[in-house]
Amino acid sequence: MAATAVRYLRSVGAATTAGPAPVDPLPRPDLRAVADGERLPVDPAEFRRVLGHFATGVTVVTAHDPDDPDGPAGFACQSFASLSLDPPLVAFMVARTSTTWPRIAHAGAFCVNILGAEQGALCRKFAVSGADKFAGVTYEAAPATGSPLLGSVPAWVDCRIQAVHTGGDHLIVVGRVEALGAADGDAPLLFHRGAFGRFSG
Repeated sequence: MAATAVRYLRSVGAATTAGPAPVDPLPRPDLRAVADGERLPVDPAEFRRVLGHFATGVTVVTAHDPDDPDGPAGFACQSFASLSLDPPLVAFMVARTSTTWPRIAHAGAFCVNILGAEQGALCRKFAVSGADKFAGVTYEAAPATGSPLLGSVPAWVDCRIQAVHTGGDHLIVVGRVEALGAADGDAPLLFHRGAFGRFSG
């Protein structure tokens, strides 16, 4: 499956062997500040409550820099989306305060592991800060970038970082897809209003 995906991406002109370009792990433009006495346009708690009604899929974004003494890096991410077919691009959002993101940026590549309906525990493992997230987790090297491809995930997307944009208190990371694969028939893990669920229908 991996070889087939790589051949397809080569056929549509996607680079599969180019090394990672330097990536700024934390672009620092001026952020909008609320002036003294200015009312916040939206209450943060209400913002979270309302947006929580939008169901999303759940992923784990992983990377591995051979020069990183701490080994592979990864974090749970629900803000993942396809972006472009030609060229093949995807995007995810990460908090500017993330301690994992600079390690992924330094690696210059990442693998998006799309989680299945029974992998809520795996998601929780990668959502915890400061722990050894890969302890007891099986994985192999993704075919194009060598990023960790987690065992038993129903789908994965192997990418090199193409661009990083700022978006308020988050960064928007764009990746160029170099390989990908999926297993047929596996239901996705969903996140809705603070809880995991599954698709039925």
